[in-house]
Amino acid sequence: MSGVPTVPDDSVPSLPAPLGPPPPGSCTVTTDDGVPLHVEVDGPDGGVGAAPLTVVFSHGFTARLAEWDLQRAAVRDRARLVLWDQRGHGRSGWTPLASATIDRTGRDLGDVLDATTPTGPVVLAGHSMGGMSVMALARQRPELFGSRIVGVFLLATSAGGLVETGLLGRLIRIVRRLGLLPLYLRALQVAAPALERFRRRRTALGRRLTRRLLFGADDADPQRVRLVQDLLEETPYPVAMAFYATFLDHDESAALEVLRRVPVTVVAASHDRLTPVAHGRHIAEVIGDGAELVVVPGAGHSVNLTRTGIVDEALKKLLDRVEGEHKIAG
Repeated sequence: MSGVPTVPDDSVPSLPAPLGPPPPGSCTVTTDDGVPLHVEVDGPDGGVGAAPLTVVFSHGFTARLAEWDLQRAAVRDRARLVLWDQRGHGRSGWTPLASATIDRTGRDLGDVLDATTPTGPVVLAGHSMGGMSVMALARQRPELFGSRIVGVFLLATSAGGLVETGLLGRLIRIVRRLGLLPLYLRALQVAAPALERFRRRRTALGRRLTRRLLFGADDADPQRVRLVQDLLEETPYPVAMAFYATFLDHDESAALEVLRRVPVTVVAASHDRLTPVAHGRHIAEVIGDGAELVVVPGAGHSVNLTRTGIVDEALKKLLDRVEGEHKIAG
């Protein structure tokens, strides 16, 4: 386990717009329930076998694959890269609301892996909901870990219990006891289309909420807050509300035993209000000796955009570990 400096990165990232034609290296992977997933392949020549190692990146809730662009630039010279938009996000297709679950996105990740990287060693990287998707895949297909999948990078994520504490946790427990949780979630999903119709983006209130929920004590500046606000507001309310339901029951504790088979790096931010640092510590503690925990003081949930150098270095060190343990030529 290691601490890191609190100095933020100087540069403010610029993420590409989701509109327009897909960039070179794009393809579509269709899931077994018919949802087309947008996938981009990058790195040396882009093809299978062009590099000895593939890194598959899974983005967070209401974001898209562009949130990984800075890490993409940092490691594209040493690995083949696969990035994908989760269902209902970015350029990927709409999802039936009943299929907006972590269990489903874990299977989607498996579909992307099978379609784009049928052979060769793989490192899975996931931020927030993307990390949950990685853990769901570990529970569903444990035979992949230690064979095809040789390393895991978990960034600002949780194995479960996100709403067990605080006012929201108490309210959810009451709603569950009364048997009203399905009705509550259905009401959210029914209201979402109307909310979307009258939705206003790039508002001052939206910026304040973004600043409060996704940034830490000293890692926010106006440009970064606007960038993250724009990124998160791209996802329609119906999709956001549908996925919100899955976080209430999210529990991938069983996956942590599977992750003990491979080197794992867990990056947690000290001021993360969505997936608090205690969740990252718990993941690392359960995995044990094979996990390296990096805690970023002063940072919030968007740590990959605000403390880019720290996250890049943690990812590169994981690739070093994987290459050393599996004798993968760089």
